[in-house]
Amino acid sequence: MQALAHELPLHQRRRRPTAQELDGIPWLRQLQPAEYERAASHITVGDALPGDFVCRVGRPATYWFGVVEGLLKMSSDSAQGQTVTFTGVPPGGWFGEGTVLKREAYRYNIQPLRKSVVAGLPVDTFHWLLDHSIGFNRFIMNQLNERLGQFIAAREIDRLNDPDVRVARSLAALFNPVLYPGVGEVLRITQQELGYLVGLSRQRVNEALAALEAQGAIRVEYGGLRILDLSALRTSSTGGKAVAR
Repeated sequence: MQALAHELPLHQRRRRPTAQELDGIPWLRQLQPAEYERAASHITVGDALPGDFVCRVGRPATYWFGVVEGLLKMSSDSAQGQTVTFTGVPPGGWFGEGTVLKREAYRYNIQPLRKSVVAGLPVDTFHWLLDHSIGFNRFIMNQLNERLGQFIAAREIDRLNDPDVRVARSLAALFNPVLYPGVGEVLRITQQELGYLVGLSRQRVNEALAALEAQGAIRVEYGGLRILDLSALRTSSTGGKAVAR
Protein backbone atom coordinates (compact mmCIF):
# COMPACT_ATOMS: atom_id res chain seq x y z
CA MET A 1 0.00 0.00 0.00
CA GLN A 2 1.32 3.43 -0.92
CA ALA A 3 2.47 5.41 2.15
CA LEU A 4 0.55 8.48 3.13
CA ALA A 5 2.34 11.78 2.48
CA HIS A 6 2.80 12.55 6.18
CA GLU A 7 4.42 9.14 6.74
CA LEU A 8 7.21 9.84 4.23
CA PRO A 9 10.52 11.36 5.36
CA LEU A 10 10.72 15.11 4.84
CA HIS A 11 13.19 14.84 1.94
CA GLN A 12 10.70 12.63 0.11
CA ARG A 13 8.00 15.30 0.43
CA ARG A 14 9.94 17.81 -1.65
CA ARG A 15 8.12 19.68 -4.39
CA ARG A 16 8.55 22.64 -6.66
CA PRO A 17 7.74 26.02 -5.03
CA THR A 18 4.78 28.03 -6.19
CA ALA A 19 5.24 31.52 -7.63
CA GLN A 20 3.89 32.98 -4.38
CA GLU A 21 6.39 30.97 -2.32
CA LEU A 22 9.26 32.19 -4.50
CA ASP A 23 8.05 35.78 -4.05
CA GLY A 24 8.45 35.33 -0.29
CA ILE A 25 12.16 34.45 -0.50
CA PRO A 26 13.98 37.73 0.26
CA TRP A 27 17.41 37.07 -1.24
CA LEU A 28 16.05 36.16 -4.66
CA ARG A 29 15.27 39.84 -5.16
CA GLN A 30 19.00 40.61 -4.92
CA LEU A 31 19.90 38.49 -7.95
CA GLN A 32 20.37 39.34 -11.61
CA PRO A 33 17.91 37.64 -14.04
CA ALA A 34 20.23 34.77 -15.02
CA GLU A 35 21.20 34.19 -11.38
CA TYR A 36 17.54 34.25 -10.35
CA GLU A 37 16.57 31.67 -12.96
CA ARG A 38 19.34 29.30 -11.88
CA ALA A 39 18.58 29.64 -8.17
CA ALA A 40 14.79 29.44 -8.54
CA SER A 41 15.06 26.31 -10.69
CA HIS A 42 17.08 24.57 -7.96
CA ILE A 43 14.93 25.54 -4.94
CA THR A 44 12.61 22.92 -3.51
CA VAL A 45 10.11 23.19 -0.68
CA GLY A 46 8.67 20.69 1.75
CA ASP A 47 5.81 20.60 4.24
CA ALA A 48 7.52 19.98 7.59
CA LEU A 49 5.47 18.62 10.50
CA PRO A 50 6.16 18.53 14.25
CA GLY A 51 8.51 15.61 14.85
CA ASP A 52 10.38 16.11 11.57
CA PHE A 53 14.03 17.09 11.51
CA VAL A 54 14.91 19.76 8.94
CA CYS A 55 18.53 19.61 10.18
CA ARG A 56 20.04 17.12 12.60
CA VAL A 57 23.22 17.18 14.65
CA GLY A 58 26.03 15.36 12.88
CA ARG A 59 24.35 15.21 9.46
CA PRO A 60 26.24 16.81 6.55
CA ALA A 61 24.82 20.07 5.20
CA THR A 62 23.26 19.41 1.80
CA TYR A 63 20.92 22.43 1.65
CA TRP A 64 20.70 26.01 2.81
CA PHE A 65 17.26 26.27 4.40
CA GLY A 66 14.68 28.98 4.88
CA VAL A 67 11.17 29.27 6.33
CA VAL A 68 8.40 30.15 3.90
CA GLU A 69 5.59 29.62 6.40
CA GLY A 70 5.35 28.44 9.99
CA LEU A 71 7.85 28.40 12.85
CA LEU A 72 10.98 26.33 13.51
CA LYS A 73 13.21 25.98 16.56
CA MET A 74 16.99 25.59 16.69
CA SER A 75 18.21 23.38 19.53
CA SER A 76 20.74 20.80 20.67
CA ASP A 77 20.91 18.16 23.38
CA SER A 78 23.31 18.58 26.29
CA ALA A 79 25.55 15.83 27.66
CA GLN A 80 22.97 15.40 30.43
CA GLY A 81 20.25 14.69 27.86
CA GLN A 82 18.52 18.06 28.23
CA THR A 83 17.36 19.98 25.18
CA VAL A 84 18.76 23.51 24.89
CA THR A 85 16.83 25.80 22.55
CA PHE A 86 18.89 28.56 20.92
CA THR A 87 16.32 30.50 18.92
CA GLY A 88 13.20 30.34 16.79
CA VAL A 89 13.11 30.82 13.04
CA PRO A 90 9.94 32.55 11.76
CA PRO A 91 8.88 33.23 8.13
CA GLY A 92 11.45 34.84 5.86
CA GLY A 93 14.37 33.52 7.91
CA TRP A 94 17.22 31.61 6.24
CA PHE A 95 19.72 29.84 8.46
CA GLY A 96 22.84 27.70 8.50
CA GLU A 97 24.87 29.72 6.01
CA GLY A 98 27.99 29.34 8.19
CA THR A 99 27.66 25.55 8.12
CA VAL A 100 26.99 25.55 4.38
CA LEU A 101 29.92 27.89 3.70
CA LYS A 102 32.30 25.45 5.39
CA ARG A 103 30.46 22.35 4.14
CA GLU A 104 30.40 21.03 7.70
CA ALA A 105 28.03 18.81 9.61
CA TYR A 106 25.23 20.46 11.57
CA ARG A 107 25.89 21.23 15.22
CA TYR A 108 22.21 21.78 16.03
CA ASN A 109 18.76 20.38 15.33
CA ILE A 110 16.08 22.28 13.45
CA GLN A 111 12.48 21.14 13.98
CA PRO A 112 9.07 22.67 13.27
CA LEU A 113 6.93 23.75 16.22
CA ARG A 114 3.90 23.51 13.95
CA LYS A 115 3.19 22.62 10.32
CA SER A 116 5.63 24.70 8.29
CA VAL A 117 6.75 25.15 4.70
CA VAL A 118 10.55 24.96 4.43
CA ALA A 119 12.58 25.86 1.35
CA GLY A 120 16.00 24.45 0.49
CA LEU A 121 18.75 25.58 -1.87
CA PRO A 122 21.37 22.89 -2.68
CA VAL A 123 24.84 23.51 -1.27
CA ASP A 124 26.43 23.49 -4.73
CA THR A 125 24.02 26.16 -5.97
CA PHE A 126 24.71 28.22 -2.85
CA HIS A 127 28.43 28.18 -3.62
CA TRP A 128 27.78 28.94 -7.31
CA LEU A 129 25.90 32.08 -6.27
CA LEU A 130 28.79 33.06 -3.99
CA ASP A 131 31.13 32.77 -6.98
CA HIS A 132 28.93 34.68 -9.42
CA SER A 133 26.53 37.05 -7.64
CA ILE A 134 27.52 40.31 -5.93
CA GLY A 135 23.97 40.76 -4.66
CA PHE A 136 23.96 37.31 -3.07
CA ASN A 137 27.32 37.96 -1.40
CA ARG A 138 26.00 41.19 0.10
CA PHE A 139 22.95 39.37 1.43
CA ILE A 140 25.09 36.66 3.07
CA MET A 141 27.43 39.22 4.61
CA ASN A 142 24.47 41.12 6.06
CA GLN A 143 23.06 37.84 7.40
CA LEU A 144 26.32 36.88 9.10
CA ASN A 145 26.81 40.34 10.57
CA GLU A 146 23.27 40.54 11.90
CA ARG A 147 23.39 37.03 13.31
CA LEU A 148 26.68 37.74 15.07
CA GLY A 149 25.13 40.74 16.80
CA GLN A 150 22.09 38.66 17.73
CA PHE A 151 24.11 35.87 19.31
CA ILE A 152 26.39 38.27 21.18
CA ALA A 153 23.33 39.94 22.67
CA ALA A 154 21.77 36.56 23.48
CA ARG A 155 24.96 35.44 25.22
CA GLU A 156 24.95 38.54 27.42
CA ILE A 157 21.27 38.31 28.27
CA ASP A 158 21.33 34.58 29.05
CA ARG A 159 23.48 35.42 32.07
CA LEU A 160 20.54 37.29 33.58
CA ASN A 161 18.17 35.07 35.52
CA ASP A 162 15.07 37.11 34.71
CA PRO A 163 12.13 35.41 32.93
CA ASP A 164 10.71 38.72 31.67
CA VAL A 165 14.07 39.58 30.12
CA ARG A 166 14.25 36.20 28.41
CA VAL A 167 10.80 36.60 26.88
CA ALA A 168 11.51 40.15 25.72
CA ARG A 169 14.86 39.16 24.24
CA SER A 170 13.35 36.24 22.35
CA LEU A 171 10.63 38.46 20.92
CA ALA A 172 13.14 41.12 19.90
CA ALA A 173 15.13 38.45 18.06
CA LEU A 174 12.06 37.04 16.30
CA PHE A 175 11.05 40.52 15.12
CA ASN A 176 14.48 41.19 13.59
CA PRO A 177 13.59 42.75 10.20
CA VAL A 178 16.93 41.80 8.60
CA LEU A 179 17.00 38.13 9.56
CA TYR A 180 13.23 37.57 9.43
CA PRO A 181 11.70 39.98 6.90
CA GLY A 182 8.62 37.79 6.49
CA VAL A 183 7.36 38.54 10.00
CA GLY A 184 6.49 42.21 9.51
CA GLU A 185 4.59 43.76 12.39
CA VAL A 186 2.68 40.63 13.45
CA LEU A 187 4.25 37.38 14.61
CA ARG A 188 1.95 34.38 14.46
CA ILE A 189 2.92 32.46 17.58
CA THR A 190 1.11 30.91 20.52
CA GLN A 191 2.14 31.36 24.13
CA GLN A 192 2.89 27.64 24.27
CA GLU A 193 5.25 27.91 21.27
CA LEU A 194 6.97 30.93 22.79
CA GLY A 195 7.33 28.97 26.01
CA TYR A 196 9.14 26.19 24.12
CA LEU A 197 11.59 28.72 22.66
CA VAL A 198 12.24 30.53 25.93
CA GLY A 199 12.14 27.53 28.25
CA LEU A 200 9.30 28.80 30.43
CA SER A 201 5.80 27.67 31.25
CA ARG A 202 2.86 29.03 29.30
CA GLN A 203 1.63 30.80 32.46
CA ARG A 204 4.96 32.55 33.02
CA VAL A 205 5.13 33.60 29.36
CA ASN A 206 1.64 35.05 29.69
CA GLU A 207 2.77 37.16 32.67
CA ALA A 208 5.79 38.47 30.76
CA LEU A 209 3.67 39.34 27.72
CA ALA A 210 1.23 41.22 29.93
CA ALA A 211 4.12 43.28 31.29
CA LEU A 212 5.41 44.06 27.78
CA GLU A 213 1.92 45.00 26.66
CA ALA A 214 1.56 47.36 29.63
CA GLN A 215 4.82 49.02 28.54
CA GLY A 216 3.35 49.61 25.08
CA ALA A 217 5.95 47.46 23.30
CA ILE A 218 3.53 44.83 21.95
CA ARG A 219 -0.16 44.07 21.64
CA VAL A 220 -1.42 40.54 22.16
CA GLU A 221 -3.85 39.61 19.41
CA TYR A 222 -5.74 36.47 18.49
CA GLY A 223 -3.17 33.95 17.27
CA GLY A 224 -0.15 36.20 17.60
CA LEU A 225 1.64 39.35 18.74
CA ARG A 226 1.76 42.77 17.09
CA ILE A 227 4.86 44.86 17.56
CA LEU A 228 4.22 48.47 18.55
CA ASP A 229 7.70 49.66 19.50
CA LEU A 230 10.66 47.49 18.50
CA SER A 231 13.21 49.81 20.08
CA ALA A 232 11.35 49.63 23.41
CA LEU A 233 11.23 45.84 23.08
CA ARG A 234 15.01 45.71 22.53
CA THR A 235 15.62 48.05 25.45
CA SER A 236 13.49 46.01 27.80
CA SER A 237 15.22 42.83 26.63
CA THR A 238 18.51 44.00 28.15
CA GLY A 239 17.28 45.42 31.39
CA GLY A 240 17.39 49.03 30.15
CA LYS A 241 20.34 48.94 27.74
CA ALA A 242 19.94 48.90 24.00
CA VAL A 243 20.75 45.62 22.26
CA ALA A 244 24.03 45.67 20.36
CA ARG A 245 23.62 44.99 16.63
